[in-house]
Parts: sequence; structure tokens; C-alpha cells
Amino acid sequence: MALPNTDYGAEKIETLLQNTGGVWFLGIGGISMSALAQATLRAGFSVGGDDRVDSRRLNRLRELGATIRVGSAEAIPKGYGLVVYTVAISPENPQYTAALAGKIPCVSRADYLGFLVSRFRTRIGVAGMHGKSTCTAMCAQILAQSGDATVFAGADLPALEGDCCRIGTEKETVLFEACEYMDSFLHLSPNIAVVLNIGMDHVDYFHSMEQVRASFCRYADRASDGILLWNLDDAESRRAFETRKNAKTFSIQNPQADFYAAQIQIRHGEIEFALVERDREPVLIRLQAVGLHSVYNALAAAAAARTAGVSGGEIASALQAYRGAARRSEFRGYYQGCPVYDDYAHHPDEIKATLEGLRNLVPKGGRLVCVYQPHTYSRTAGFFHAFSKAFDRADLLLLSDIYAAREENQSGVSSRQLANAVRKNGGHALSTGTVAQTAEILSSFLKKDDLLVIMGAGDIESVFDLLPIKKEP
Repeated sequence: MALPNTDYGAEKIETLLQNTGGVWFLGIGGISMSALAQATLRAGFSVGGDDRVDSRRLNRLRELGATIRVGSAEAIPKGYGLVVYTVAISPENPQYTAALAGKIPCVSRADYLGFLVSRFRTRIGVAGMHGKSTCTAMCAQILAQSGDATVFAGADLPALEGDCCRIGTEKETVLFEACEYMDSFLHLSPNIAVVLNIGMDHVDYFHSMEQVRASFCRYADRASDGILLWNLDDAESRRAFETRKNAKTFSIQNPQADFYAAQIQIRHGEIEFALVERDREPVLIRLQAVGLHSVYNALAAAAAARTAGVSGGEIASALQAYRGAARRSEFRGYYQGCPVYDDYAHHPDEIKATLEGLRNLVPKGGRLVCVYQPHTYSRTAGFFHAFSKAFDRADLLLLSDIYAAREENQSGVSSRQLANAVRKNGGHALSTGTVAQTAEILSSFLKKDDLLVIMGAGDIESVFDLLPIKKEP
């Protein structure tokens, strides 16, 4: 069971901060929480926090002056008058319950992010069931080269020197991911609100497409004083936004869209298209990426940047320099001479798009081998049929055990059941046990000229600590 979001709002959180000696972050080593902690440090407040294991992000926060505890179950230290938490933690979290018992105000991550971004003049929020981090990464590349924007990303980015955030010196422009889970994005106030797509996910919270569409419509309402920028090619987005007046559209199918990608060419790891905007000369966009989904992400990022006033030339130059985001079809090296990619995909639609893109990179005569860790029992059970067909582009699928996250297995679903279903649909799949067991047997399945992708949103990335990945074949 997850915790709910708070709804203090920017003004109340501002007051709480004025009356506190410091801010304590639960799970401070997470991508989003570490970014909020950095922004709080830059604002001049004392910052502390705890997490289960040490990490590079925690070392970075220590260098910036934060107090860090690892693996501690102790109460919040004295001197911290505000606690920031993520809705993913348990209501029985000892630090959270201790804060409540001590009457320390607790603010959810989304509510706190809403406070931080509310102080900027131009606020670009990137929403959508799929592609948020990649689109944000591309837009961050543009803004990092063209100005002094603040960025809160959902992945570590080369454009941000390998970090997940950038804290600018001015309060002009901020870019952030707008997460739909538990309606978190309803605590944000973008005036350029990007919607990449709308679909079904998070079935532990969303129970129907009507609920999902209503949530995204409410997110669009948050940009009532700005612009909604939405995907004209996405059927659910059309149902939600077709009659919106304060809106612009982007498309790769309809030349009547406000921003249109024409003359698309997808080569071996490279994409090229013409950015066509009404009453302006087309701009040639080139970037290193894979798959048609990357065209949509780049188009949306370019459209958001143009709406924010960035020139076409600056956009083209920045996207040509774009070098991806962590765990988004990220090339990690070679294992047994085979190229290895790492990807965060954990929804059937994301898996299909990622495998379709990587399929074009498989060496001639080789196979696309996918190692996938299903993420949460509720998602695996809720999309079981779709998952059984999502791996069609893979020649071999190795399924590690389901990553439970915050859940109990109430449905009885398993990776073994999913492997059986994939085989019934004509695929080649095996259930391989834990991440460690999967790493141990992986070498026996790889052949010369194969391409390997490690995929999932749980702890599957730890497999890279167990495999001798090399920089050269």
C-alpha cells in the first residue's frame, strides 16, 4: 500500500520552510529525491536524509553539504523541521511514523516539487505514460546549450554532466517530468504542459481508461494560463484534448499539426527529420537514437523548446549533440563480444518500441536476446496478455523473477507463467530465477553476433555488477 500525496501547495510549503531549520528526505538517494535535495541545498537550507544503500548520488550530496545516513532505522535527527517522502514508501516506514509522532510536517515529493517549480517564469512539464525521461533528456540538452535553465530529470544525463538535475542561477526556466502515478502531476503548475501519450498503466491506482483520461485532463487544466502541447497521433490524447483551445499539437503523420516531423529517416543508430513549423522555414534535425518513438520524443522536445522561445538553429545543434539518457537504450559495452544495451522499459508498449528500435542494430546473422525483469505483480497480472505478445521482436527472452517493489503477490502471477504464455504465442522464453541466477547462466545462451538488452525498472540493473562487461568486443 502506498502513501497518498499531500496537498499543502506552494504558499503553505514556503511558510513551513521559513519555520524550519532543515529538510530531511526519506530515500534521498533516489533520482527524483536527490534532485530535490540539491535544489534545497542551493536555496540555503540544511539538508539531510537516509537511504538503504550507499551510492554515487549520496556521495554527491555529501560533497554539497548534506547529512546522509545509510541503512538506519532511527528517528529523524533534531534540527530538521520538514520531512519530504515519496508515495512509494510504506505507511509503516519507521522514519515516516516517527516524524508523524513528533509532529514534524511531512510533504510528498510531488507537492514539494510543485513548490520548487512554482517560482519560475517558464515551467515546462513533460507528461505521458511512456517516454517522459527521454523527452526530458532531449529538452534538457536543448535548454542546457541555450540558457541557464533548471532541470529535474528522471534519469542521469550526459547533458547534465551525468547528473539527474541542474540547478540554474536564475528563476527564468525550469524543465521537469510530470509523473501521473497517484495523480502526482496535479501538484505541478506548468505553463508549457507536454503530453506525449495517454494509456493504461499503474493498475494498482488507475482502474479504467476513463480515470486515466480524466487525470490527464486535470493535468492539462493546470496549464490554463499557458499552452498544452499534445500528440495529435495518439488516439487517447485526441479523445482528451481535441476541443482544447489553449493548445498546440505535434505529429509525424498529420502535416496540419503545429509541429510536424517530415522526411523521417531512421538509419543504423541515427535519426533525421525536418522540423516543420507553421510560417517558419523547416529545420533539419539529426540525432543519435533508435526507433520511431525517439522521433516523437525529439519532436515533442523541439516543440516545447520552440514554444519557450529557443531558435530552430539552437535546437538542431543541441539535438545533434544529444547522447542519450541513462537506461534508455543505453549502450553499456560488450559481453562475450556481444553489444549490450540497458533499458528501463517495463510496460508492454515501451517494450515493443524499444525492441523495435534495437532490432535495427542487431549484427547480420545475429539474434536479439532480451533479459527482462517484470516490474510489480499488479502490472504483470493486469497486462499479462499484452506482455505475452510484447517480446515478438526478440529472438530469445530470459525472464528473471518479478520485482515486487511495494506489493504482495495477491494474483499468484509469476515469471514462469509469463514465459509459458510467450512460448504459446510462438516466442522463445525461459524463466531464469533471481537476477544473480540469471547472470550466472546468461553466458550459455549468447552466440556470436547476438545483441543483448537488459530491461526492466526494478533492480535488474544490478546484473551489470555481476557480468564482466568490456569496452571493446
